[in-house]
Amino acid sequence: MANKYITGIVLLIFLLSAGTGMAASHEKTSTLADQKEVAVTIYNENLALVKDKRRITLPTGESTLAFREVSGMMRPETALLQSGSQQDGLVVIEQNFDFDLLTPQKLLEKYVGRSIGVIKTHPTTGEETVEQATVLSANNGVVLRVGDRIETGLSGGRLIFPDVPENLRDKPTLVMQLASKKGKEQELELSYLTGGLSWQADYVAELNNDESRLNLLGWVTLTNTSGASYKNAKLQLVAGDVHQVQPVFEKRMIREAAEVAYAAAAPRMAQESLLDYHLYSMDRTTDILENQTKQVALLQADTIASAKEYLLKGQDHYYRNRSGDLGSKIKVAVYLSFENKKAENLGLPLPKGIVRVYKQDSTGAVQFVGEDRIDHTPENETVRLKLGNAFDITADRKQTDFKKLAGFGEYNYVFESGYRIELKNGKDKNVTVRVVEPMPGDWEILSESHSHKKISSSEAEWLVKVPAKGSAELLYRVKVKF
Repeated sequence: MANKYITGIVLLIFLLSAGTGMAASHEKTSTLADQKEVAVTIYNENLALVKDKRRITLPTGESTLAFREVSGMMRPETALLQSGSQQDGLVVIEQNFDFDLLTPQKLLEKYVGRSIGVIKTHPTTGEETVEQATVLSANNGVVLRVGDRIETGLSGGRLIFPDVPENLRDKPTLVMQLASKKGKEQELELSYLTGGLSWQADYVAELNNDESRLNLLGWVTLTNTSGASYKNAKLQLVAGDVHQVQPVFEKRMIREAAEVAYAAAAPRMAQESLLDYHLYSMDRTTDILENQTKQVALLQADTIASAKEYLLKGQDHYYRNRSGDLGSKIKVAVYLSFENKKAENLGLPLPKGIVRVYKQDSTGAVQFVGEDRIDHTPENETVRLKLGNAFDITADRKQTDFKKLAGFGEYNYVFESGYRIELKNGKDKNVTVRVVEPMPGDWEILSESHSHKKISSSEAEWLVKVPAKGSAELLYRVKVKF
């Protein structure tokens, strides 16, 4: 790039216009100094709605307004400018989104084929001379025509640019050609959709000693890479899956939301339903700075009843083929669940995110014991988290018999097979293991050592109690038809 190859070049920019000098003198410029209020609604999938309210004086008739310091990832086709004090008196005739920002490289690119000044300093006398040059190229360095020679490199030289092109700005700017009935100061609100803003929910759950209850703390993690900062912003968050048309985004700005629970001392986000989503509104303003990740308290709920479950799950191909040994020392998964109900101090729509679970050891130190991702969870649903695999609980599985009873074509097979599952418990307390077996085709349990429950058309469930430092067997025989 030019910066790499043009060491020591100083850009002397003679600005032709007042204020920012980035456009013609007739252009009205609005900066964050005019801003009275900004509100940001952030959706789950790299999408946000920005509402930027400013006090601006416009002349009567047509004028050009440069609305500076907007998001660099604005979707200009969604922009909507409204006047709060002059109903139907303001019309946007044309708009241009200038996001080509001022840098030495960009300035050089804009001057390809144009004339600039080159200042050179004599190495012994220090005398400066100025020559006119034409920029021939700005790719991976600068190539100039100076008089009848071609020069590149220019170590220690300085370049003089007579002005900055109108569409090259130091901040992302929406330039609008307006027509106003009356010339006066008025309150204008620019609303637009933008990328570069996102949020996710993160939860921290702490189990009590006997793992029967947990405390839940929720955080919202905001990330801003939009190219703009939003200071003292009214923040709202939308939880839900909002449909977006790709690659064109509609002007209609549909809002979602999410709900929250808090302890009395925790900050609150008010929750409401909007269409089929949930909207969270922060009760105070906050700064959302460019290239920043920040966390905002979302909820806190204590003493929620929880349940731990050990799960061993098989596979349906066991019942289609002769297999024999199906595995030894099979790991048994550990799950934690709780009810999202008001009776359990919760009962709030939970935005999707990651739940990280902790528990204190014998010395009182908090230790991490697992995490899992949850989807958007409505009130009165069960939250179920896979924490990992149990160290002390294992299983050995064998196929004890396999017979083909009928079927000679591609279909209409009938198989009968028997199974033995030995569950081992190295803990010093009794446990119950939930065994779930996916059953293919039409199936029937012919015999079993423990009573099963048909939990779906394709699954059988057994609850097997395994004594401390001991083992237990599950024996069953099944017939399947394809």
